[in-house]
Amino acid sequence: MSAKDKAQQNGKDHVIIFDTTLRDGEQSPGATMTFEEKLEVAELLDDMGVDVIEAGFPIASQGDFEAVSEIAQRAKKATIAGLARAIPADIIRAGEAVKHAGRPRIHTFVSTSPIHLEHQMRKSQEEVLDIITSTVTLARDLVEDVEWSAMDATRTPIEYLCRCVEAAIKAGATTINLPDTVGYTVPDEIRDMFKSIREQVPSSDKVVFSAHNHDDLGMAVANSLAALDGGVRQIECTINGLGERAGNAALEEIVMAVKTRGDVMPYYTNVDASKLTRASKLVSAASSFPVQFNKAIVGRNAFAHESGIHQDGMLKNTSTYEIMTPDSVGAGKTSLVMGKHSGRHAFKTKLEELGYDLSDNALQDAFVRFKDLADRKKHVYDEDIEALVDENIATAEDRVKLESLTIIAGTHGPQSATLTLGIDGEHKTVQSTGNGPVDAAFNAIQQLVPHDAKLALYDVHAVTEGTDAQAEVTVRLEDRDLGVSTTGRAADPDTMVASAKAYISAMNKLEQRRVRGRLMPAEQLAVSDRRGP
Repeated sequence: MSAKDKAQQNGKDHVIIFDTTLRDGEQSPGATMTFEEKLEVAELLDDMGVDVIEAGFPIASQGDFEAVSEIAQRAKKATIAGLARAIPADIIRAGEAVKHAGRPRIHTFVSTSPIHLEHQMRKSQEEVLDIITSTVTLARDLVEDVEWSAMDATRTPIEYLCRCVEAAIKAGATTINLPDTVGYTVPDEIRDMFKSIREQVPSSDKVVFSAHNHDDLGMAVANSLAALDGGVRQIECTINGLGERAGNAALEEIVMAVKTRGDVMPYYTNVDASKLTRASKLVSAASSFPVQFNKAIVGRNAFAHESGIHQDGMLKNTSTYEIMTPDSVGAGKTSLVMGKHSGRHAFKTKLEELGYDLSDNALQDAFVRFKDLADRKKHVYDEDIEALVDENIATAEDRVKLESLTIIAGTHGPQSATLTLGIDGEHKTVQSTGNGPVDAAFNAIQQLVPHDAKLALYDVHAVTEGTDAQAEVTVRLEDRDLGVSTTGRAADPDTMVASAKAYISAMNKLEQRRVRGRLMPAEQLAVSDRRGP
C-alpha cells in the first residue's frame, strides 16, 4: 500500500502543494532563470508530485508567456497556473498561455487592504468589489479552474475581506487564496482569519482555501501550518523558500513537517520527498542563490554531526539526533571519497548519490573538470563536486566565457591582470591594472565587455576546509538605469579565477535579461502592480 493510500485510509486530508518557484521565486532580485532552466525545474516539480505549478506571469513579457505555454503543453500530471492582475488583458493573456495544459488554471489577484486601496489602487471598496466580480467572471469564462487572491489579506478588515471572498465565489472562483503578502501575521491570527472567513461566507465549503505566506518575520512555514488548522487545504510555497524580500514558505519544510509530524497534523501531500534535495540543488543552480548550510531539510549541515556527544549517540542509534533520515529527502550518503585516482564510473556513481542525472556529454564535461580539480586538491569533497556541476549547469548558455587569467599582485602596486575571454566564440585579450588583484581582473572584464552595471555585492567563502579548498564567490551586479540586478556564483581553487567567473556569470545574466525581453514596458513596471501576492 502506498503512503498516499495509507494516509487516506487513516482519515488524513490531502493538502494541495502549489509551487510558485517559477513565478514568485523568480521575482527575487537576481534570480531570473532562462527558458531552458524553467522547463527543467517544471519537469522535476511535475515528476515529484507537486499538484499545482504556477509557471509564470504571462503578461510580464514574451519570454514569460512562452515559458508558461511550453510548460503547460509538457506537464503530465500537475495543474499549470498563470498569474494575472485584475485586468482583462492580463487574464486573457494568462488564459492563452495555459490553454493547452491538461489542467489549466488562471490565478488572478487584487489588493484589498486599506493601505493598498488608498496608496496603490486608489479605489474605493465598492469599486474593488466590482473589479473582483468582473475579472473572476472573465477568467471563469476561459477556464474552469480559477484561483482568486486578496493581496495583503492579513491586513484587511475581516468584514470587508468576507465581502470580497463572497464576491469571488459567486463569480466562479474555485480556490480562494488569502496571502500574507508582507509577512506580517502570526500563527494564531492566520488560523483565526481562515476560520472566521469559512464560518461567515456563504458557500465557503464549495471552494478550496489557500495560504500564501512570506517570511519577513521568519514565520512563513509556521503560519502555513497554522492555516491548515484554520481549514486551508492548499499551501503555496517555493523550493528553498525562494521569493521576494525574505522569501516564501519553503516547500521542503512544509512537506517534511506534514510527513514527520503526522501525529499532530492529520494531513498528507502527494510530493515524493526523496526528490527534495535534487529539487533544491537544481533551483539553487538555476537561480544562483546558494542554500545556507544550516537550512532545514536540504542544507549542507542538515544531517551533519560534529559534537562528540551527538556523534556518540548517532553511532549507537541514529534516531537519538535525527528525526528523519537523509534518504527520506534524497540527500544520499557521503562515504565515497573522491580524488585524482577515481574513474569515470565512480564519478558517475557519486553524482547519482548527490542527486544529479546528467546527459553523456554533460557528464563527460563535468568529469574532465573534476579531474582537473583533483589534480590541484588532495581530497575532493561532495561539496566540491556540487559546486563544480552547479557552475557548469548555470553557465551552459553564457555568451562570454573565461579562457585564461593571469594576476600579478604583491606589496607594491598597482596590481595587474592579463585576461582572455571567449566572446561569441572569438578570443579577446586585454591587460589592466587596479587597486588590488580583484579590481584589476574586474577592470579587464569591463574593458572587453563594456557595461554600466555597478558591483553591488562581492562575497567569498571556502567550499570546504583546508588551504586547498575551493573558493566560492558570489557577485551581484546592478543596472540602476533599468532597475534590475543579477547574481553570479562560481567556485575554483584560485580565488581570483572564481571571482572573474562569478562576475562574468552575473554579467551574462544581465545581458540575458535584456535579450530575452524580460523587462516589462515602462507603464507596467510599478512593482506594486506586477508582483502579485
